[in-house]
Amino acid sequence: MFKGMNESSIDRLHGTVWRGVAKYQVHGEEEKVIMTRKQKAESINKQAHDNTPKKAKIEFDDVHNTTNGKSSCAEFDDLSKAMSDHLSVDDMRQILEANGIDSSASSNSDLEITRKCEDLLFYGALEKCPVCNGSLEFDGRRYCCRGFYSEWCSCTFSTRDPPRKHQTTKLPDSLHDTPVAHLLKKYEEVAPAGRPHRDLGSADKPFTGMTISLMGRLSRTHHYWKTSIEKHGGKVANSIIGSTCLVASPAERERGGTSKLAEVMERGIPVVTEAWLSDTIEKQEPQPLDAYELVTHLSAVAGDKHHPGDHPIESLVSQLKLYGKRGVYKDTKLQEQGGYIFDKDGILYNCAFSLCDHARQLNHYSVMQLITVPENHLHLFFKKARAGDDLNAEERLEEFDNVDNALREFTRLFEEITGNEFEPWERDKKFSKKPLKFYPIDMDDGVEVRHGALGLRQLGIAATHCKLEPMVANFVKVLCSQEIYRYALMEMGYDSPDLPIGMVTQFHLKRCEEALLEFIEKVKSSKESGPKAEAVWTDFSQRWFTMMPSTRPFLFRDYQEIAEHAAAALEGVRDITVASHLIGDVSGSTIDDPLSETYNKLGCSISPLEKDSDDYDMIVKYLERTYEPVKVGDMEYGVSVENIFSVETSACPPYEDIVKLPNKVLLWCGKKHDISTFW
Repeated sequence: MFKGMNESSIDRLHGTVWRGVAKYQVHGEEEKVIMTRKQKAESINKQAHDNTPKKAKIEFDDVHNTTNGKSSCAEFDDLSKAMSDHLSVDDMRQILEANGIDSSASSNSDLEITRKCEDLLFYGALEKCPVCNGSLEFDGRRYCCRGFYSEWCSCTFSTRDPPRKHQTTKLPDSLHDTPVAHLLKKYEEVAPAGRPHRDLGSADKPFTGMTISLMGRLSRTHHYWKTSIEKHGGKVANSIIGSTCLVASPAERERGGTSKLAEVMERGIPVVTEAWLSDTIEKQEPQPLDAYELVTHLSAVAGDKHHPGDHPIESLVSQLKLYGKRGVYKDTKLQEQGGYIFDKDGILYNCAFSLCDHARQLNHYSVMQLITVPENHLHLFFKKARAGDDLNAEERLEEFDNVDNALREFTRLFEEITGNEFEPWERDKKFSKKPLKFYPIDMDDGVEVRHGALGLRQLGIAATHCKLEPMVANFVKVLCSQEIYRYALMEMGYDSPDLPIGMVTQFHLKRCEEALLEFIEKVKSSKESGPKAEAVWTDFSQRWFTMMPSTRPFLFRDYQEIAEHAAAALEGVRDITVASHLIGDVSGSTIDDPLSETYNKLGCSISPLEKDSDDYDMIVKYLERTYEPVKVGDMEYGVSVENIFSVETSACPPYEDIVKLPNKVLLWCGKKHDISTFW
């Protein structure tokens, strides 16, 4: 009967084999066998010994990914069922803790604890993240790090083939006498080299089978996105017919839409932001289109087409809700009742915050104010929302009849969302950034130009009554226009209506500049490569867009993007801040001639240059030879010269003396996003 059978096979015939939590009894057929007395005695002892449950010897076949002839997938399912039936979540936490895996974090749900424990027992303990030394976790598609690279940035490292520790799994003593102990011990004793390898398969390209259409001026060129989309399996088409979706700029939200957008809506084709492309590539899986929907933010696209003669800049209608340190947030409607920001001991109780973390899909802002209404009680306003998503904002307006209670609640909220105390920040600017906590945007005491400057109708009236020379008046009219600053900030992506980015303190701008210079030096001196080098860029990206909140943040990849979207943007915001302080609030002003008033504040003399002069001709030729038109898809955008102005200030030598100097060089000072390019 036993001819050709090894001891393990005999054990399976006479013994009890544990598979998962199910016990299978297999009996051999009775057969008369002539045995000696010694053989009978050994047989009796053997049967007595076999009455106790035996665990099968685990032998993994790496080539066929099987375990004792059983596929590792089926074996894994058995383990999962056993754990579900016999182990509580607390038991699993103990197993994780015994192997040095933290399971106490509040973010660890029961499902995550179960996933971690299954992965640990079957495949072995994971090594730490090679980038930040955090913990790796399986999310259903790949292993991702849940740690923090810095206080500004969650780690973005992910892999489909994580490193495993070369050690056996440890079990806590409390589980040695449980019904499932034999099963757990089976996996505990497997050598690391003998464990199966988790085969996640090859990742499909995320845009496979998709046809994507691009429209308008995006933060990156159409050529860049076309190359990226095709690299990741998709196609780019100029026609929207048959397209999976249309990617457009948030600028379309302000312009009110075009005929192409109207056609897209009529066909029911989704319109999404650029973030859908970048997030899909970053995560290597298609992101839900509805989460990046842009059309819902468009005002009257279909059936309300603009006249061809209408300039798109006249469509910029979004209003700033918070204009500065003394500004009452517009949505409270308390400013209509004469409400003003509560002031005590020189501290204005008005704070704005920002938080950007790409790995956690966070791009949020928060506003917190104490508002006094004459002949009424103190009001606490608090709002927290994702940028551009007012519908799902957390918002409350609470009335207090006791000032001390209101102050305590204000300081409590400040500490809750920042991890810092309120007064040390307001008095001494002492602040320590905490992971996943908001950072304060240091607002200045003034009126942001998007609120304080003149609207389109006011500009026309102001120009009519202006005493300045007509061409100069038109020049100052541009300087005093709300729309020109809205457009400039929109082009840069810093156009949030909820944060007064054009009215921040010099201290805040200085911190942004220091962060930029620190990053440049760090990259120059860094010898890191691969994921660690990418982490340096990711960390700066999150830090930058937390300090300079944007409606469309992204990950910087090279120095060109740093120059265009960080350095140039910082200078643009600095210029707009200067303009905000210069212009002040003339939107509701009773000044008879606000343009002349602003001109006098400039402290300089401005005069138009004659168009037949040599200087005028020289500048035009220089511009034509050096300015490269911007190509967006099939469209090409250039510049034209309307007027050139000569500016003389008391801070510099007069023009007559400058022209006599040798070695003169004409400098083009306009930047892509600089407001000077509109003058």
